[in-house]
Amino acid sequence: MRALVAAATGLALAFALAFTITLLGSTTGETSPKPLLTTVPAHP
Repeated sequence: MRALVAAATGLALAFALAFTITLLGSTTGETSPKPLLTTVPAHP
């Protein structure tokens, strides 16, 4: 039973840490209006 409680506590802590990093790591920058264009090489 102690192992189950420890696993649940660790999982909750991992989710909380990931959520905190996600919130702090989000940027407020803007994306470019121009699309990324790629070209296909011409076939000989």
